[in-house]
Amino acid sequence: MRLITAMLAATVLVAATVFSPMPIFAMAEEVAVSEAADAGSPVVGFSEEEEEQLSEKRETFEFQAEVSRLMDIIINSLYQNKDIFLRELISNGSDALDKIRFLSLSDPEQLGEGDNAELDLRVSFDKDANTVTIRDRGVGMTKQDMINNLGTVAKSGTAQFMEAVAAGGDSNLIGQFGVGFYSVYLVADRVRVVSKHNEDSQHIWESTADATFSVAEDPRGDTLGRGTEITLYLKEDAAEFADETKLRDLLKRYSEFITFPIYLESTKTEEIEVPVEEEEVEEEAEDLNEAAEEGEEKEDEEDAEPKPKTRFETKRTQEWVLVNDQKAIWQRSKEEITDNEYKGFYKAISKDYDDPMSWIHFTAEGEIEFRAILFVPGTAPYDLYDNYYGKASSLRLYVRRVLISDEFDELLPRYLSFMRGVVDSDDLPLNVSRETLQQHKVLKIMGKKLVRKSLELLRKLARDEIAARKQLEEKAAKKAEEGEEGEEQDDAEEEAEARLKETSRQYIKFWKQYGKSIKLGVIEDTSNRSKLAKLLRFRTTKSTDSDDLFSLEEYVARMKPWQKQIYIIAAESLEAAEASPFLETLKAKDLEVIYMTDPIDEYAVQNLPEFDGHRLQSITKENLKFGDEEDVDKKRADLYKDQMQPLVKMITKLLGDKVEKVVISSRVAQAPAVMVTSQYGYSANMERIMRSQAFADSSRSKFMASKKTMEINPRHPIVVELNRRATEAETPDEETANMAWALHDTAMLNSGFQMEDTKGFAQRMYRLLQSGMNLQSLELEEPIEVPDDDEVTDEDLEAAELEEEAEAEEEPAVAEEAKDEL
Repeated sequence: MRLITAMLAATVLVAATVFSPMPIFAMAEEVAVSEAADAGSPVVGFSEEEEEQLSEKRETFEFQAEVSRLMDIIINSLYQNKDIFLRELISNGSDALDKIRFLSLSDPEQLGEGDNAELDLRVSFDKDANTVTIRDRGVGMTKQDMINNLGTVAKSGTAQFMEAVAAGGDSNLIGQFGVGFYSVYLVADRVRVVSKHNEDSQHIWESTADATFSVAEDPRGDTLGRGTEITLYLKEDAAEFADETKLRDLLKRYSEFITFPIYLESTKTEEIEVPVEEEEVEEEAEDLNEAAEEGEEKEDEEDAEPKPKTRFETKRTQEWVLVNDQKAIWQRSKEEITDNEYKGFYKAISKDYDDPMSWIHFTAEGEIEFRAILFVPGTAPYDLYDNYYGKASSLRLYVRRVLISDEFDELLPRYLSFMRGVVDSDDLPLNVSRETLQQHKVLKIMGKKLVRKSLELLRKLARDEIAARKQLEEKAAKKAEEGEEGEEQDDAEEEAEARLKETSRQYIKFWKQYGKSIKLGVIEDTSNRSKLAKLLRFRTTKSTDSDDLFSLEEYVARMKPWQKQIYIIAAESLEAAEASPFLETLKAKDLEVIYMTDPIDEYAVQNLPEFDGHRLQSITKENLKFGDEEDVDKKRADLYKDQMQPLVKMITKLLGDKVEKVVISSRVAQAPAVMVTSQYGYSANMERIMRSQAFADSSRSKFMASKKTMEINPRHPIVVELNRRATEAETPDEETANMAWALHDTAMLNSGFQMEDTKGFAQRMYRLLQSGMNLQSLELEEPIEVPDDDEVTDEDLEAAELEEEAEAEEEPAVAEEAKDEL
């Protein structure tokens, strides 16, 4: 792309030099020398005398360019897509119409009357001749205009016109480089331009993209009235463009919002009834006579009046169909646009059948001015996250209502790729081909404004949801207080309450569709992380159903006065989180805990260490504090620590490197023990996610696994009994060791970790079952002996076969006897 950009810059520079009276470099050099002379200081490396001698001996030459090679570069290297030719020609036609409209403001006679007063563009095609024709009723060109504008590469008639009317303000003209016309040679090997200007007769310009072109007065006279007609003689490999469907799609894509109406010639096929010729009638009469001779009856043939004979035939008619019926509503004030217009516009640009969830319409001013409408689709695409890092934004970028691109990543980050809408600017820095944007600081400014407005839109949805929910709660509380004496609601109140319910569910609906995108934004967008954090929604221990989701702001508002941290728990599923032993003490203290059951949740939390001054604390990690601890609790903890010291030493020695340490727990109430990880290590849920990844390396799992701390419940009977045994004997017996290991294994499973040594776990459980059943050994008993069958000789087999044959012969005889008896 950089190579193409450099070639384009060189192309425009060479073209400008060829058709200018003085070389650009020579001009720049003379200016630099004159400035240096005026300043009284010599140029570096030259004395004043040497500079004078150099000026006297200098010879000036002009750059030379091979025109055919220059045209080849413009045609084959400037544009990436052949479809662009139609956009360029329509844009040029729109500029021509804008010019005549501008001129008619001061001189109404310029516009003329009748057909000339109709400012429109018309596109037609001829499959047989393999041509495409674009016609506008714009300002037209004189003979000299054709030579200057069409025959001079990089000479922009629009730019020249804009310079002439600069004092009168911007006319919103599109062309600025003077090379768009040559895109026609992407699809055509010959181009004919017929143009009529009010101040000149009608002329024809023609060229085949070589080093020459011709201009001649039209022998047909004035057939256009005013304007320009461009006919493209398509190449063999571009015959697809002489097709109605193809042209309509291109016009819809690139020029849908051009100010002036665009008409496409359409072929309509219909069945019409036409009278039958006399010869055909005579032939039909002869057939009827022959049928009468053969004896066929005719009903009332003599009395019936003869009916005119007709037949149906297919007729094709040509008609002009308006293509750009959708208007650019972003150019209007948002106070003038109704909701139905916004919804209709969204469906037109997105081809979506559903209404948008919400939208925002704004005009940005400052270093760069642009207008934009951003929509949140009602339903997320089914493949929204299938190719997250390769999917382009769904925004459509326009410059003066001409589509530049609908696939780019410069303006919206990936996590907002679900947003749809349009952005229209009059002064974006485009490349010469107008297919891509130049890297420029204004793009960053535009991107920041679009992101800010997008987040404002989502923030408004979230605030409205919270406000509507509070109003509904207040109304419900008021009804509960009034009881049966409460007045019945009228229709207006019922309608208002229905709207409140719909608003209270709107953001939840958004979250279920696009919540993952917001979490990805928390990970990726550091500058807007605090704004995105306010958009997060989670189920908590206070939730009553699947739609009962709360924000972090609501969580903080409900925190206990002594609570300092926001408590979270990550688990594989909601059921697993609710059944976790880590919740026991927090539920007893009525502390709210946030459930994180989406695999991406822990990644997001790692990038969001705190919210509103409160740190997010996982309850499955060590050093968990509640904030309401008193001195008596600390003394009790110290007593438990001293009392359980024998068991702690025994388990630490027995388990070895399976645990980092064993401590007395203050977080569990019912379970005998739990396993926790270090503050900055992987949780059990994260270890499971890392192992489940498609490209996970099993050999690195041992480095990935966090060091685990075993927390024991000093009040649990199992722990108390194990501590008694550890106190009585320094070395545990086999049964005690098996119990300690079983305590470790069940704590691992109950805490959400995967069992690594499943074989050892199974053997220990069998030994515990043996001890519980008072079995002496787990050795298998001898298998039951099965007695051998009697030996069978060949003679026995032969006798058995003879007996079977005799039985088979007796069966028919018995059947016959039974039949006789009956």
